[in-house]
Amino acid sequence: MLVIAALVAGFALGSLPFGYLLVRAVGRGDIRAVGSGNIGATNVGRLLGAPGWVATLMLDGGKGVAGVAVGSWITAGASAGLAAGAAGAVLGHCYTPWLGGRGGKGVATLLGAFGFLAPVATLVSIASFALTVLVTRWVSLGSLVAVLALVIAMVWAGDPLPYVYAGAVVCGTVFLRHRENIERLLRGTETKVGEGRRD
Repeated sequence: MLVIAALVAGFALGSLPFGYLLVRAVGRGDIRAVGSGNIGATNVGRLLGAPGWVATLMLDGGKGVAGVAVGSWITAGASAGLAAGAAGAVLGHCYTPWLGGRGGKGVATLLGAFGFLAPVATLVSIASFALTVLVTRWVSLGSLVAVLALVIAMVWAGDPLPYVYAGAVVCGTVFLRHRENIERLLRGTETKVGEGRRD
């Protein structure tokens, strides 16, 4: 029951739609009507530039850290509780009830959570993201490679099984949230860094 409570608490924290709220706060309307319609850092950056991108990235990553922290508090530091809080935060971000289930894609929140749980694997994930984007200029592909690399690196590093299970769940969730990007990647129409959005 405590693990379930950690999952629910993490979900509640992760559901806070910071990108949406930030754009509203500066009087720029509804971020869901801009670009990809996503509430995450990449789309906020299209509207607000680098400051908006950084602010949203940090806030969304912070939700992941908060999810782990509350999971630890509820379960007195049990690894299953930390993992549940991390997974809950990512799921809450991706499917926030405050916006009718239309949330972000989960990458920043995932990296925040697992940066706390599995720092070595997270560094591998970030490096994989950076290398993929540098070579291909596709942020979406970099995100997908990054979450796969995270799970593989956690297994390789021997991280606790609850962390690996939670990583696998949120990795699958991130892939689901990127399904339109995957379709565009397969068609060769996905937007690259420095290009205007196209379908």
